[in-house]
Amino acid sequence: MLNLAIVLEDSAREVPDRTALVYGDLRLPYSLVDTIANQVANLLVARGVGRGDKVAIACPNLPYFPFVYFGILKTGATVVPLNVLLQSREIAYHLDDSEAKALFCFEGTPELPLGERGKAGFEAAASAEHLFVLPATAFATESEYGETLWAALDGMPGTFSTAQTAPDDTAVILYTSGTTGQPKGAELSHQNMLINAMISDELFPHADGVDTYLAVLPLFHSFGQTVVMNAGFRRRGTLVLLPRFEPGPALDLMRREEVTLFAGVPTMFWALLTTIHAEGGDVPTALRVAVAGGASSPVEVLKDFETTFGTGILEGYGLSETSPVASFNQPGKPAKAGSIGTPVWGVEMQLVDAEWNTVEGEGPGEIAIRGHNVMKGYYNRPEATAEVMHDGWFRTGDIATRDADGYYYIVDRAKDMIIRGGFNVYPREIEEVLTTHPDVSLAAVVGVAHDSHGEEIKAYVIRTAGATLTEDELLAWGRENMAAYKYPRIVEFREALPMTATGKILKRELR
Repeated sequence: MLNLAIVLEDSAREVPDRTALVYGDLRLPYSLVDTIANQVANLLVARGVGRGDKVAIACPNLPYFPFVYFGILKTGATVVPLNVLLQSREIAYHLDDSEAKALFCFEGTPELPLGERGKAGFEAAASAEHLFVLPATAFATESEYGETLWAALDGMPGTFSTAQTAPDDTAVILYTSGTTGQPKGAELSHQNMLINAMISDELFPHADGVDTYLAVLPLFHSFGQTVVMNAGFRRRGTLVLLPRFEPGPALDLMRREEVTLFAGVPTMFWALLTTIHAEGGDVPTALRVAVAGGASSPVEVLKDFETTFGTGILEGYGLSETSPVASFNQPGKPAKAGSIGTPVWGVEMQLVDAEWNTVEGEGPGEIAIRGHNVMKGYYNRPEATAEVMHDGWFRTGDIATRDADGYYYIVDRAKDMIIRGGFNVYPREIEEVLTTHPDVSLAAVVGVAHDSHGEEIKAYVIRTAGATLTEDELLAWGRENMAAYKYPRIVEFREALPMTATGKILKRELR
């Protein structure tokens, strides 16, 4: 038997009274979280859902998420987490594509009308049979969108005998962002997810007492799920839930709850720094571990954070298809700024070309990964799986170089590479240079169509507070600091950049 639910169950046995979740004024012990998850499991079995079935959940970072997530796992069913920003049509697509039998959907708020979208998506889907509404008002038993969780749980036992799942049984189906077509569901086994959570836990130094995690990365995403929720529960830590990232509230929670570990994407660290520098306020003193992933961090942000917060950002790398962690700047080895580190235990990485030939030496080449963390494949998509899998290796679409010590450095997404007049230009390199300008706070570089060059380089830039930098000034500076084929010819200043729910810059929208 191997069931991912053990990360909750073991902590509930060993430290039942320890606080597992903090949300607002709620402080929920491990024993209560496990009991409600057991009730969810009993509910699903009573409605004919069990081992091998798929169950979707659309919910921000609220206590509902772990209640339902682990309840699904306990039955032997597969969790299908959905991005909370999906529209009705997209929800219906995900339900049908995964063949989900049930949907747990947050009721939503005026700013996030998820209940309305979820109900419409559920009604449009052919596969789903049960809709359970997670009410916005605590313990509400009625909702205009359907049967609420609390009404459905009434009378359900608080104990449950967890299903005897095999290590290779599918625990979670995580959908890719669909930047190159319809989203595909990466099938991740109990073994994939559990080993990755255990390795993530071991990568971070432990506190003398109880570690406290700020859970602001969306739990429906692989990074938040594995590195924060599953690893945090495995460590028997406390998760402080924040449904939506805003730098001010995040800093307040870090101070109030004495957060020791913060994991985020680079734009979150940039926002924390921008707020501290602009508004002042005490730097959270309990923070000991800062972890970045999801995209490459500008080196200037790494330097500024260590100077300001007194702790360096440890960068790692992974994808939904790899559970997600594949490499990290690991304990016992020097951390290298700008590097995604070395492969974690049990994982191999190499650089390959378009024909799967190994690229020796420094590269660049496309990262390929093999190990316990690699997905089973894309659900019901053998052809798409065959495109990225070969002899156990998974090709990532990310271009990297490698130094003599075996540390990897992301150059860019293969699909983001710009070809200008026959020269390969990697946007990340240009973004790194632009952010060294004192008046540039954040930059995103894309290729735009050009009659003679094929593509031209365009930079979208957020200026630092109070800066009056002009396009001509930045173009002239770029000409002095970058090769002639690299520097941007077009600059557009913006107050904000479009981002995904996980904080990644949406370059496809900029294009």
